[in-house]
Amino acid sequence: MTLNLSSLLDHSARLIPDRIAISCGAQQITYAELEARATRVAAGLASIGISPGDRVLLSCPNVSWFPIAYFGILKAGAIVVPINVLLKPREIAYHLRDSGARAMLAFEGTPELPMAAMARAACDEAGCGSLIVMPLDPARPPAIQATSMLALMTVDAGSFVPPSREITDTAVILYTSGTTGQPKGAELTHANMVTNAIVSFDMFAPALERGTTQSVALITLPLFHSTAQTCQMNAGLYGGMRLVLHPRFDPASVLESFEREHIAVWIGVPTMYWALLQHARSTGVDLSSMAASLRLCVSGGAPMPLEVLRGFEAAFNTRVLEGYGLSETAPVLSFNQLHRPSKPGTVGLPIFGVDIRCVDEEDRPVRCGTCGEVVARGPNVMKGYYGRPAETAEALRGGWFHTGDIGVIHEDGYLAIVDRKKDMILRGGFNVYPREIEEVLMTHPDVALCAVVGVPDDRLGEEIKAFVVRRPSAPVTETELIAWAREQFAAYKYPRYVEFRDALPTNATGKILKRELRRA
Repeated sequence: MTLNLSSLLDHSARLIPDRIAISCGAQQITYAELEARATRVAAGLASIGISPGDRVLLSCPNVSWFPIAYFGILKAGAIVVPINVLLKPREIAYHLRDSGARAMLAFEGTPELPMAAMARAACDEAGCGSLIVMPLDPARPPAIQATSMLALMTVDAGSFVPPSREITDTAVILYTSGTTGQPKGAELTHANMVTNAIVSFDMFAPALERGTTQSVALITLPLFHSTAQTCQMNAGLYGGMRLVLHPRFDPASVLESFEREHIAVWIGVPTMYWALLQHARSTGVDLSSMAASLRLCVSGGAPMPLEVLRGFEAAFNTRVLEGYGLSETAPVLSFNQLHRPSKPGTVGLPIFGVDIRCVDEEDRPVRCGTCGEVVARGPNVMKGYYGRPAETAEALRGGWFHTGDIGVIHEDGYLAIVDRKKDMILRGGFNVYPREIEEVLMTHPDVALCAVVGVPDDRLGEEIKAFVVRRPSAPVTETELIAWAREQFAAYKYPRYVEFRDALPTNATGKILKRELRRA
């Protein structure tokens, strides 16, 4: 059976060619235009020797070039390798070498973030001969030695026939964030990506306008990230939605878009929800008009603090549904779905086609209500880590993907994520899960945001430390917060150290970088 991930776009381009697919600033692109431009990119790539199965790196922020390039690569039969736009030349060169990329498509960038210049340096270092630059200004050629995307797209696409791809062929290689070492490329097949996109849309669809009204989704998560890529771009284009792209997250502009663009669906990570809530509270904006069309918000990437979830739902008068997944699972594994009651503190039930268990150190299933490593199997689980057979075998042992997360499955089937297996703190022989400590600290009236990590201790092995962002003008001291925490937890659980910060380090998708805090 043949199937190409680009079929999601082709399907809607046939059904609703004149509807807007992409809005980015003043630019509007219809479904027919998006499909045609992607086909021209595919023809151009084929003309420079890109063949089915070749890897092509894509470095682009949330602008219209991203979906054009993404689906163009797929239509050429090649494999998309999206990378973080903030990577430096040395890091880009690593991805080029590790993936064996034949070409790289890079956005030109700005003087503050000269993406094309960094891509040029990386290609030179890694020996990648084909660099294509997506210009910021179409009237200006690239300022570096490279092919302009516009020149590539001048190839006659009239006779171009996209090569067929099998459902088991790799469509996308998503690199893990590298929180536990060097990034690894998760090979996701056309079947992995298509099924997860369709299931994602089907889970959101009951909240959306149907028929003649086109629903609108706001995308602020970076499109190189699995959640924005699958659950918003691919799912939204399959469902005929209009996608509003924001190149970067800014609370004020997000609230403006909620009102101006009549946003129905938004997906963010917990730090984004926290930022929106803080901005709304500090500015006193009228949320009733801004959120009038907002029908559904989704959170993923990290567990949502309950205080933030409840505060956001009350302020914006909308449901926030939490889900769970990983790059290796394309990404969604479980979700708090619309037609079932939400259970705050959980990430819902397994999605269609997915089985989830919690297992012990011997990979034996544990009882309901007992902590164990979350393992999963289903049509969305990767075929493996590119070029890493040993790590693939370890991650997929026994036919189940081992997530490295600690979870609990309740009697009703809902899954709660307790912590990352590697984030767990071993204090004097006791397992301490930072997630539990963070949830309670967030209920303190002076705490706006926090992250808990383990730090080395000669006597106990590890000690517990909390990094805290205080609310504006909050007076709480380290001594006071530790004393308060001592009243909330068993003696082995409460943090012995507290460090106040103006902000916590995050990666491009908004996840708090605990490895940076451990180095502090």
